[in-house]
Amino acid sequence: MPSPYRAIFAAPGTKGFSAAGFFGRMPLSMMGIGVVTMVSQITGRYGLAGALSATLAMSAAVLGPQVSRLVDRHGQRRVLRPVTLVAIAAVAGLLICAQQRLPDWTLFVFAAGAGCVPSVGAMTRARWAEIYHGSPQQLHTAYSWESIVDEVCFIFGPIVSIGLSTAWFPEAGPLLAAGFLLVGVFWLTAQRATEPVPHPREQHSSGSALRSRGLQVLVATFVATGAIFGAVDVVTVAFAEEHGHKAAASLVLAVYALGSCLAGAVFGLLSLKGKPATRWLVGVCAMAVSMIPLQLAGNLPFLAVALFVAGLAIAPTMVTTMALVEQHVPRAKLTEGMTWTGTGLAVGVALGSSAAGWVVDASGAAAGYAVPVVAGALAAAVAFLGYRRLAEPVPTGRRGEDDRHLRTDDDERVA
Repeated sequence: MPSPYRAIFAAPGTKGFSAAGFFGRMPLSMMGIGVVTMVSQITGRYGLAGALSATLAMSAAVLGPQVSRLVDRHGQRRVLRPVTLVAIAAVAGLLICAQQRLPDWTLFVFAAGAGCVPSVGAMTRARWAEIYHGSPQQLHTAYSWESIVDEVCFIFGPIVSIGLSTAWFPEAGPLLAAGFLLVGVFWLTAQRATEPVPHPREQHSSGSALRSRGLQVLVATFVATGAIFGAVDVVTVAFAEEHGHKAAASLVLAVYALGSCLAGAVFGLLSLKGKPATRWLVGVCAMAVSMIPLQLAGNLPFLAVALFVAGLAIAPTMVTTMALVEQHVPRAKLTEGMTWTGTGLAVGVALGSSAAGWVVDASGAAAGYAVPVVAGALAAAVAFLGYRRLAEPVPTGRRGEDDRHLRTDDDERVA
C-alpha cells in the first residue's frame, strides 16, 4: 500500500471500522441490481423490476437523511442497530412476496420499508473526519480510500448478486446483501472508540443540513448523476440478455466500477491545489461526456471498454464532493450532510432505473442508453448553474476549528 494510505491507518481503530464499513456497504451495490435481476427472472418484466428498484431508492432517499440526523444527535450505535433490523425485516418480506408471486403492491410496500437501510459510507467517513478534521491532506487520502472501498463493492457486489440470482435461485442476491448489512452494521457499531461523539442539542437547533446553499447544489447535481448510474445498471442487464449472456452483465458493471476504483486510488496519492469546486465541475462534465460512446455499443466487449473509460471520472468526483460537504455543512451535521449527497444519488437512481426500464420494455436495450446521456447533460447543466455557490466556502467549512467558535466566526464575518 502506498505510504499516504499506510499513514492514515496509523490511527488506532481505523482498520477495524474501515473493514466493517466494507461489509456494510456491499448492499449498496447488491440490493438494487439484485432486485432487478430477481424480478426479471421471476416475471420477465423489466418495467416492474425498475419500478421496484426505484421505490427502494426513493425510500432510502427519504429515510436515509432522517436516520443520519438521529445519528448526529444520539450516536451511531443507538440508532443504527434497531434501524438495520427493521430494514432486514422489510427485505425478508420483499423476498417472500416475490417468491410466492403475491400481488405487485405487496412488493412495493416492502421495498419502501427496506429504504430505512443506513448510509454506512457516511458513518465511516464521519469517523475519518473525527480523526483527521485538522489535517486536510490526510482527510483527502482517507476520503479517497473510502471511494476505493465503494468501488470495490461495486466491482464484486453486482457479480455476486447477479451471479447468485441467475445460477442459484432468484432471491439469492438480495438475501446475501441483507446478510452483509447485518454483519457490517453490528461490527461497525461494536467499535465504540472511533465513534463520533454526539454534539450538544443546541448545535442541532438550526434545522436540516440541507439549508446550506452549497449542499443544495451538490444534491441537485447528484440526482442527475444517480440517474446515470441507475439507468446504466438496468440497461446493461437488458443489453446482456439481448445478446444471450445475461450473467455477463455483472462482469461489465464490474469493469465500470474498476475504472472508478483505479482512478480513486491514484487521486488519493495526489497533493491537490486549486479550488475543489472547479475540480468537481470538471468531474461532473467528464461523467456526462463519457456516456455518449455507449450509444455506439454493438457488443459486450465494446460496452465494457466504454464503461471502463466512463468509470474513470466517478471516484475523483465523489472524493471532491465529500471535501465540498466538509466546507459547506456544520460539523455537528456532517453525517447528515454526507447522507444528503447519497440521497440525491438514490433519487437519481430511482428515476434513472425506472425510466430505463420503461424505455427498454418499449424500444429495447440499445435505446435505453439514451437515458444516461440525457441524465449526464442535466447533471452538467445544474453543476454549471450552481458553481458560484460552491466556489467560496462558508464559515462552517473551517474544519480545523473548534465547534464552539463557529457562531463567533459567523458574527465576525458579518461585521
